[in-house]
Amino acid sequence: MQTTFRTVFISDVHLGTKACQAAHLLDFLTTIKTDTLYLVGDIIDLQEMRRKAHFIDLHYRIVERILYMAKNGTQVIYIPGNHDAFFRQFTGQTLSGIEIRLNARHTTADGRHFHVSHGDEFDQMVKISPLMLAIGDRAHGAMLSLNQWINGVRRFIRLPYWSLAGYLKSHIGKAKEFIHRFETAALKSAKSKHLDGYICGHIHFASFLLKEGTLYCNDGDWVEHCTALTESKTGELNLLHWSEQPKHLATEPQDEQWQGNPLSRQPN
Repeated sequence: MQTTFRTVFISDVHLGTKACQAAHLLDFLTTIKTDTLYLVGDIIDLQEMRRKAHFIDLHYRIVERILYMAKNGTQVIYIPGNHDAFFRQFTGQTLSGIEIRLNARHTTADGRHFHVSHGDEFDQMVKISPLMLAIGDRAHGAMLSLNQWINGVRRFIRLPYWSLAGYLKSHIGKAKEFIHRFETAALKSAKSKHLDGYICGHIHFASFLLKEGTLYCNDGDWVEHCTALTESKTGELNLLHWSEQPKHLATEPQDEQWQGNPLSRQPN
């Protein structure tokens, strides 16, 4: 698998929580070489850490690795999300070699222009009721605990990582409807800015969607799916899944007839 890139986008790491797939992420960051690394929000889960912190040695090692990359030639751009919104007050500053921005404009090697943001700005547009958010929060916590248990068993019997969340989000109607509304909001935003596309995270669901010449890219997460969005030296965008058996998930679509959810092709 290709491990040298022009740009890498990761988000929703949630360092400081038990759900963070820190071992896989550290292996990924140690293996790859990239000119630019975008941290697209929810890297450190300050929101959850107020309730209960779980910042273990692996989490410190990820921070150290990112700082090492910034010090040794990788441009690191941090765009805080809703769980690490505290860092938004440092927008425009560079801390330990890491540039902090509210959002970014990324130009690919082939000349396309993408808006990059975490994606939580679309929460009001997709209109989830406070009750559903509360229910979803509890269900999501239970799902992450079950996901950890399932993958503990899978490791014991020498099977690769598999995402329960990816399966459920691909098969439950309400989840699919929410994802579609989110994608539509991002595409409309990119189009209103006269850009070629939108790159974000937030909803923990890595995917591509091409509509009317505008490309939506979601880099996924490192809690449920262990995914990253990468740009090659020629500007091609790809989604990768990284665990015991790293896999190429998808290449950006070239036409609007592209079908399929790349997460459904994870090992099972």
